[in-house]
Amino acid sequence: MPELPEVAYQKIYVDSTSLHQKIVKVDLGAEKIFQSPKKDFKEVLMNNEFVSTSQIGKYLLLEMKEHGFLVIHFGMTGKMDYFQHDEIHKHAQLTLNFENGGKLSFICPRKFGKLFLTDSIEDFRKEKNLGPHASDLNKVEFLELFKRKKGSIKTALMDQSFIAGLGNLYVDEVLYHSGIHPKSKAEKLSEDELEKMYKNMVNVLETVTKSKTEGTSLPETFLRPHRTEGDDCPKCSGKIKMIKIGGRSTYFCPACQEEK
Repeated sequence: MPELPEVAYQKIYVDSTSLHQKIVKVDLGAEKIFQSPKKDFKEVLMNNEFVSTSQIGKYLLLEMKEHGFLVIHFGMTGKMDYFQHDEIHKHAQLTLNFENGGKLSFICPRKFGKLFLTDSIEDFRKEKNLGPHASDLNKVEFLELFKRKKGSIKTALMDQSFIAGLGNLYVDEVLYHSGIHPKSKAEKLSEDELEKMYKNMVNVLETVTKSKTEGTSLPETFLRPHRTEGDDCPKCSGKIKMIKIGGRSTYFCPACQEEK
């Protein structure tokens, strides 16, 4: 599922292709994608335009000139596609035709994505019970959050009501770089460990977003290129191990991330 960096890339993509263009035609796809009646989407989007974008965790919010925001959750396989040819992708669930001849589609083959309409970012945040956007947190705010958090650190970081944007892949990545075992209890981590985790969270999110934007590979020092049980740890002579935490496959190096 797309996490914060993938959605950040989609934000950059929309910013560079689809702002300040009048929408003159709206084509809608599968019913289950739309979280309000489909007719509402057509009425709101027609003759409207996007003026800016923002992000809360795994959600992309497209501010419209009128009537609030179009909100996109990408599900497992969702992405935006800007094009100028006539043929529309067979898995397009929303296609907007712009006055200048360009088109923007929300492509979602597995139909796990969702489209919302909202008048207010804060109302949407409350409705979905979303915590602070991970990239917006400073170190003091990050440490403050953990003063009242208990349970496994892996589960804590994946809780979207606690911190919005981190998912299975990049939680494992952050913990790997921090040398913290994924079963560690959040309440037992020292301030030094939390500060290190915050620094690594910022670095991981920035590095992955840059990789997506520039189309480059992640560094070999990252866990993700070695995310296979039994693969060599890129930092030591240990082997990558997989366990289940909260039903999610969790990869780590037992030698670098010793359980305490």
